[in-house]
Amino acid sequence: MELPFAESRRSTLGLEWELALVDRQTGDLRSVADRVLRACHQDLPELCSEDEHPYVKQELLTNTVELVTDVCPDVNTGVDQLRETARNVMRHCEPLDVELYCQGSHPFAAPTAQEVTDKERYAELIRRTQWWGRQMVIYGVHVHVGLDDVAQAMPAVNALCNYNAHFQALTASSPYWSGEDTGYASQRALVFQQLPTAGASFQFEEWSGYEKAVSDLEYTGVINDVTEVRWDVRAVPRLGTVELRVCDGLATLEEIAGVAALTQCIVHSTVKDLENGGKVVSMPPWFVQENKWRAARYGLDAEIILNAEGDEMLVTDHLQQELNRLEPVAKELGCADELALVEQMMRDGAGYMRQRQVAETHQGDLRQVVLDAAARTRMSINGPRRV
Repeated sequence: MELPFAESRRSTLGLEWELALVDRQTGDLRSVADRVLRACHQDLPELCSEDEHPYVKQELLTNTVELVTDVCPDVNTGVDQLRETARNVMRHCEPLDVELYCQGSHPFAAPTAQEVTDKERYAELIRRTQWWGRQMVIYGVHVHVGLDDVAQAMPAVNALCNYNAHFQALTASSPYWSGEDTGYASQRALVFQQLPTAGASFQFEEWSGYEKAVSDLEYTGVINDVTEVRWDVRAVPRLGTVELRVCDGLATLEEIAGVAALTQCIVHSTVKDLENGGKVVSMPPWFVQENKWRAARYGLDAEIILNAEGDEMLVTDHLQQELNRLEPVAKELGCADELALVEQMMRDGAGYMRQRQVAETHQGDLRQVVLDAAARTRMSINGPRRV
């Protein structure tokens, strides 16, 4: 099987933000995505097909919408576009008494009680995955980075896999599940990988290896097409990008900007190194898998494995080293201010830490955890546009 890789400008960006719709008073999930989507369609009838909005998408559950951007030249442009779209969506949420909420999971909703969107692809997912498929009350942020040569695709995937733990720890925001504290920083990481084509990425030296894997998965009926490969990091042939998918949901556009800048800088640096004769050194897959578990369990307190020799370091210490290394790359790409937000995220603490603090302050009332995150999202969306 051949997978044509679309033309894409190097280091351009696309952002995706999955948002739950929650009741403004109770924080519970509300299955009103169809009403929000219909209202959004009326905003841009000339750009919408019968059931498709260019920037606001359906998701698996009727309590969720996904906001996406165009191909953007830089992080600031992408975040501004997300902000504009989110403001329009929020306007349509007002009469429904609904807020936008994004963390890795909803802390107290009963997963199997959530309504699935009436679409054949989602029905087939549930038929196949059964109980586990009904657990997907999870939300994430995805970052696409453009590549101008298919030969860069697998090295870019492999490079990002070395940073799975960093992104997982930085964004971990799902400690609660069905009303219980799981003891993990990211329950989402463990839930999502139960789907047959989700979880840690398989790594290949050449594009032909990825083509062979996709061909095998299709031939054996594991997937119907390449879009059903849902690995933590994946190449996206139809877009000409590498996509980072490991991140838990993020409440603010500032956090999204930091994660997008870090992703863009890692990929851009990798491609430049390749052009200068360098090579991506991948860790053994058992270390990549262990790092993901450590980050999901311990978040920003995780000790991660750095190389094939098994050297270890606190994830925040290594991340600080990498931010220093990538500072010139960020200046080149025009995202130095956004990359600096990653340091702010480490200082402020990840979402799982804030959720536990809020729960403790309110005697374990998880409604307040949802309302606190939703308030942060509203404040971020309503914040001033950066110039």
